[in-house]
Amino acid sequence: MTQDIAARVSAEELGRFMREALRRCDVDETAAEAVARALLTASRMGTDSHGLRLLPHYIRALQGGRIQARPAMRFTRRLPATGYLDAGDGLGHPAGYQAIERAIEMAEETGMGAVAVGNSSHFGAAGCYALEAARRGYMGMAFCTADALVNLHDGTHAFHGTNPIAFAAPVAAGQPYLVDMATSSIPWNRVQQYRAIDRTLPSNVVVDDRGGLTTDPHTAASLLPLGGADFGFKGAALAGMVEVLSASLSGMLHGFRLLPMLGEDMHTPRGIGHFFLVMNPGAFVEREVYERAIAAYLEDLRAQPAVEGREVLAPGDREWRCQAQRDAEGIPLDSANVAAYRQLAEALDVEPLPLT
Repeated sequence: MTQDIAARVSAEELGRFMREALRRCDVDETAAEAVARALLTASRMGTDSHGLRLLPHYIRALQGGRIQARPAMRFTRRLPATGYLDAGDGLGHPAGYQAIERAIEMAEETGMGAVAVGNSSHFGAAGCYALEAARRGYMGMAFCTADALVNLHDGTHAFHGTNPIAFAAPVAAGQPYLVDMATSSIPWNRVQQYRAIDRTLPSNVVVDDRGGLTTDPHTAASLLPLGGADFGFKGAALAGMVEVLSASLSGMLHGFRLLPMLGEDMHTPRGIGHFFLVMNPGAFVEREVYERAIAAYLEDLRAQPAVEGREVLAPGDREWRCQAQRDAEGIPLDSANVAAYRQLAEALDVEPLPLT
């Protein structure tokens, strides 16, 4: 889908704006940096739905009291390779980065580290945290619950969230191998985008309020799980796995019982749960053995023949290309985001974005 590009801005200026806006809401420097880092990571790689578009929502949640600006986060190491982080109803991004850091510390010591996070909030793109582990030479996984937008297989109404699964692995001579996917057929943001331009949705990805298949974005009520109407039991099972890891291990509500992210109530904390797992490749085989093996795998994968006019890509390749392009040209903003950031600049007395 062609994006309505109204302007572009450098990642540096966008990050500056995000940090200043958050500080105006009494968010401390460390947390503001974590939020900006996660949102910029997503937008640089082309996932604006989990990047720059989220800042106005976080500001509203902070101003309404749903998210605490200065929470008292508490980490408890329960066993040599496991821990629990109480995020104190604060922003999910500093909680996510702290959890992955704790997991890395345990993986360095024991070979693996896992952290469950409770009393958190939306943390943006799950891939940001798995990627942090890979950048440090570890394999990382990140999971999170979300409010109900996705039907069960053969169900009539939404039950699971889009429940992301992210996995990243280090590659010695290149960018990490990166998987960051929802367990739904498409993201809900796609439905909203297609509504805005009155464009027909693909078949077998959404249903109406009676559970019937539709391609009309205006009547779409919920998403189908990955695999669609015929094989959605696979996506639904993966979403359930994410619920068990993220909600059950943290003692949080599962997605069906969560307050909607975009609902009217911006005062009550949502109590989101996350789960992070970090593995040290050197704890299983010699580091050189791992590096040769993943390099050979990726070389063989990218060398496979593609259908005419297409190209075989490894997970993450598309994102790294987008990141290189956006770093060179600037991050695009559509007209709605230009207006939203201008409103934030005025309301919070922040220097406006220098748009080109």
